[in-house]
Amino acid sequence: MAADKDAEKDDKAKAGKPELTPEQEAEAAAKKAARAEAKAKGVKTGRAKAGAGAAKEVATERVKRESNSRLRKLYDAEIRAKLISEFGLKNAMEAPRLTKITINMGLGEAVSNPKLLDSAVEELGSITGQRPVVTKAKKSIAVFKLRAGQKIGVMVTLRRDQMFEFFDRLVSFALPRVRDFKGVSPKAFDGRGNYTLGIREEIIFPEINYERIDKPKGMNITFNTTAADDDQGRALLRHLGMPFRN
Repeated sequence: MAADKDAEKDDKAKAGKPELTPEQEAEAAAKKAARAEAKAKGVKTGRAKAGAGAAKEVATERVKRESNSRLRKLYDAEIRAKLISEFGLKNAMEAPRLTKITINMGLGEAVSNPKLLDSAVEELGSITGQRPVVTKAKKSIAVFKLRAGQKIGVMVTLRRDQMFEFFDRLVSFALPRVRDFKGVSPKAFDGRGNYTLGIREEIIFPEINYERIDKPKGMNITFNTTAADDDQGRALLRHLGMPFRN
């Protein structure tokens, strides 16, 4: 009987996990106790901990800034004084300033090909450094086979330092890459100092990888200012570096 039981134990040992040495058993027990303690404290381990750390690092990098952007420092130090002198303003608060930049990418073909929205969100996010918002149709148009509430574009609104950094990259790197570029039109103002610029293809931005583009996409960029009229808005953008045609 005893021999049969010993043989049965040997068979189970061979069929199951191999026997551990005392050192291995002690190490396994220590790891198990550490996991239990971490779980009790609410600390994530393994891949979840690494992913959470990476997400936290990205968010911290985006929010915290050591100093203001280059263009914002230039406006505070020089451009504001030039505008006050040019227009004879009595108060520094009357000087026109840039309030926000809105980038809108309309995708009419997204009605038949919804996958275009995914690439548009990724590309516009790379250009601006901010996650875009998907825009929807406000009303149905039977001629274009469009239904109200259908997703047809993406947009981003930039303010403060992100706004100045995007403006700086636009006039310093993106616009000079346009083929046969001779400047932008100085007439695209709305009468209240706001300016809209049309971009035919997003490949002028260095953040875009040409090999990964499924279809070239254009965009409208609107610069909102506190200017009293178009002359003040034009002067503000010109001092900031917008290359207007003569």
